[in-house]
Amino acid sequence: MPGSSRLPVSLRDTFSAHRGSPRGQLAVLNIEVLVANVNNNNRLRNIVFILFLLRWSRILFYQLKGRGIFGSLSDLYVAVRRYLYGVFLRLPGVRDKVQTQVSESLLKLERKLVPSGPGIERVTALPSTGWSTEEVSKKLNELAAMEHTRWEDGRVSGAVYHGGDDLIRLQTEAFGKFTVSNPIHPDVFPGVRKMEAEVVAMVLSLFSAPEGAVGVTTSGGTESILMACLSARNKAYAERGVTSPEMILPETAHTAFRKAGEYFKIKIHLVPCKAPHYKAHLPSISRLINPNTVLLVGSAPNFPHGIIDDISGLSKLAVRKRLPLHVDCCLGSFIIPLLPKAGFDFEPFDFRLKGVTSISCDTHKYGFAPKGNSTVLYRSDAYRKYQYFISPDWSGGVYASPSIAGSRPGALIAGCWASLMAQGENGYVDACHKIVGGMKKIESAIRENPALNGDLKVIGRPLVSVVAFHSPSLDIYDVADGMGKRGWHLNALQNPAAIHVAVTLPIVPVVDDLVRDLVEVVEEVKESERRRIAEGKGAKGAVKGDTAALYGVAGSLPNKSVVVDLAKGFLDTLYKV
Repeated sequence: MPGSSRLPVSLRDTFSAHRGSPRGQLAVLNIEVLVANVNNNNRLRNIVFILFLLRWSRILFYQLKGRGIFGSLSDLYVAVRRYLYGVFLRLPGVRDKVQTQVSESLLKLERKLVPSGPGIERVTALPSTGWSTEEVSKKLNELAAMEHTRWEDGRVSGAVYHGGDDLIRLQTEAFGKFTVSNPIHPDVFPGVRKMEAEVVAMVLSLFSAPEGAVGVTTSGGTESILMACLSARNKAYAERGVTSPEMILPETAHTAFRKAGEYFKIKIHLVPCKAPHYKAHLPSISRLINPNTVLLVGSAPNFPHGIIDDISGLSKLAVRKRLPLHVDCCLGSFIIPLLPKAGFDFEPFDFRLKGVTSISCDTHKYGFAPKGNSTVLYRSDAYRKYQYFISPDWSGGVYASPSIAGSRPGALIAGCWASLMAQGENGYVDACHKIVGGMKKIESAIRENPALNGDLKVIGRPLVSVVAFHSPSLDIYDVADGMGKRGWHLNALQNPAAIHVAVTLPIVPVVDDLVRDLVEVVEEVKESERRRIAEGKGAKGAVKGDTAALYGVAGSLPNKSVVVDLAKGFLDTLYKV
């Protein structure tokens, strides 16, 4: 029979006696169809297997290209070590002990943050009868007077970017005039629309934007960064078909980029920033670029160390690879563009560099606008349009919003506009001179004061408002806790262990006090360690303060799940009455 050779011999023998009968012919035909299906399935499996090999070969190629053999092995070691330590932490006896310690730490934190004791009034439901204006005003005064770290006296690093009492009064007036305004209704509140557009235009001008550059206002630096990442992701998908987006950033870049990666499913590649410069390593960035790369990132300056990345080098790389480059100037804001006019050293970073396609700038930092104000700027609308959300077929009507928020507080925009207009360029140049001058005074003291320069070392070459320092001989977190006992609130850093001071206008008048206390605290820590060693107890046996305890534990754990639990507990505590 034609084609009968396709059947296995045993099946041909079985049906040979019946080949002349209709039933036998039907059976043979069914078996042939079955064999053909099996052959097709085998071919399909082979195709799937080949595609699988191609996919993972491609992944392996770009992994080795980006991280090299030893770097990839190091990544594997870290991942396995982290996993095994996580398994260890979940063992019954260990888990119970860890949870007990976490609970004790969170209880201590709650006692510190949540007021308690006699006379503490807790509001957990609406008052049955509304309070009078006088009662509300009295309570507001009490809440404002609660015991706190004295930012008013310049004791807090960063956090409060205060432009002076006169500016606060002007902002309060702006709030009053635009309290109910909402930019989502520009026809109802045309004044807010005008102010918002002018704020964006003023910031674009400050950052040397070319003709056709655009931007939007946001609620803060995190939202500005999120929007830039979203725009890059959407642009790559629409124009290049990228479905597995990746972005490359220095390990010192603001953690909002990691948040964007988690929110928008963008894979993050972190690039080391090694001593002595602590800038993003350009060859490492270049090796990590692949067809899925949607964004390169640089900081001007970064938050931890106040160091400006090599934005010129990143710009050239971005142009060569035809990739967007985002420069995070949230912290530099109105300081870094004015460094030359204030007489300080300067490194190029803005739209004058051809490869820079977007910039984030916080107007609520050194622009002294009310908290809740920032901007994200784009070289052209070819980038901005990808961050817009537009729903043309909603039953509630055509809906469009420029960023994450729908309704937004017009009062904040009014406060921002008023701040920029009141300060003017001359006001910001003066502030730049004072703030950067204060930073350099602290930096010089650490580098040149004999009481400090043997034990503290400045990280890199800071040019803006932040100076960071570590210690080769002392536990720097003990220094942070010692300064905390004297009323200073400085920022603790990790990887490497360090402290930074973000100088603001309130800090400028008390820089000498800060340096004096730093000298005394360093001597106290040294004396404490000498005493313990003399007693045979060793410096490591000392009782640690909150900062040293937290970061000491965090730095020693290969798996950070315990730190994550503590952080979650901290966030939960914020909402306890």
